[in-house]
This record gives sequence, C-alpha cells and structure tokens, in this order.
Amino acid sequence: MSETDYSLSYQAIGIVRSPFKQKFAIPRQPNLVREARGEILLFKDFATTDAFRELETFSHLWLLFHFHGTAEQGWTPTVQPPRLGGKQRVGVFASRSPFRPNPIGLSALENLGVEQRDEELVLKVGGIDVLDGTPVLDIKPYIPYADSIPDATGGFAQSAPGTDQTVEFSGAAESMLASLAGRYPELRQFITAILRQDPRPAWRMKPKDEKRYGMSLYDLNIKWELQDDVAVVLSITEENPD
Repeated sequence: MSETDYSLSYQAIGIVRSPFKQKFAIPRQPNLVREARGEILLFKDFATTDAFRELETFSHLWLLFHFHGTAEQGWTPTVQPPRLGGKQRVGVFASRSPFRPNPIGLSALENLGVEQRDEELVLKVGGIDVLDGTPVLDIKPYIPYADSIPDATGGFAQSAPGTDQTVEFSGAAESMLASLAGRYPELRQFITAILRQDPRPAWRMKPKDEKRYGMSLYDLNIKWELQDDVAVVLSITEENPD
C-alpha cells in the first residue's frame, strides 16, 4: 500500500471555550495553572448525555484536539523547546511542540462535570492549556493505574516548570480587580498563577527585562512588566466594554 492509502480525516466533536484568547500566556502544560477553567461545547450530533454516562466517576480526562492556531505553519523535524531555553534543538517527536506532522494535541484535564444549558451540552474542565476556539477530536477518561507510571523518566522535562516569581498589582489594577470581582471572583489568583509560570518567550527569561507585556484573558487585556525581579500588573482593561 502507498502512503496515500493511509490518509485519514476526522470530524470535530466540539469546540473549546477557554479564557486564553491568544497563544501568549497559555501554560506550557496542563494543570500547571489549576485556576484556568474552560468548557467543551459539544456539537449537535454528539450533544447527548448518554455519551458521558459514568464519566463523573473519573476525576480527570484526556482531551485530544487540533492545533488550529498553528496547523497551517507546517512542521520541521527538530524544534526548540522552551524548557531548554529555546536554543537547543530536539526531535519533534521528543517534544510537545504544536508544529507536528499531524497537529494533534493531548491534555490531561480535571473533570468538572457535564452541564445541560438549554440546547447546549458542555463539559467543564480545569487546568486547561488550550486556546479558545480549538476543535476537539476526542475525550477519554484518565485511568490512574494505566496512565500514571511511577518510575517513568521525563528527559529534559523531568520536573514541573515555574518560578517563585513575586507578583504584585498596581493601584489601578487593584481597582479593576474589585470592580470585576462579581464576574471573575478568582481573577487575582488566575493572573498570579500565570505570571508565576513566567509566560515570556524562553529567550527573554532573564532578570533584567524592560519590555512591557500584554495578555488577553477572557475579555480582558492585562498589561504587566518586571520591576526589580517582581512581576507587576500595571492595568486590567475590558477589551470590548459595553
């Protein structure tokens, strides 16, 4: 058989609703920011509670999805993982880079339950690391005895990333946190958890950095910068205020 005989196609079963509206600031792996919560909106043909029967007995699940934001950029045999400072190359199959021959992603997420909302069926998840609008290919239960291997080794990613970065909020940011508390009660914790992961590109991860950064979460734009090794949130503004 020729290679073309193995060409496959799949139908998305739903779409991700995520607080992450752009690639920047998305955690580099799932569950690094547990405050990051999202939903999977099931498409009509798959929006039946029967398809999720007994899923509530599993605390976590596997989400398989299509890297729609980078799929058209193609792939290369080697990539430069952030964990190696973005300077050392490894094989694409030794990484979780989105730039793959088949742009398929895999995340283990916390199962927060299925909810029926009028005609919509949504699956709520925690610890999400997926871009808003991402097409979902499949959902599977996480099975601890099979999916967790105690003596496994993690190569160049043996331990979880993250820093002990101190995070502070300016007076203007504090004011906005207070005004948004009814809509986003955990916004402070969410922003803090993201900044402690240091979302900057690997090559910019140095103590002295004069660049001012922006990130989009929900319908908000957050500006921040490093000041004497402290990540200071300068402002929080609504992108589309009424």
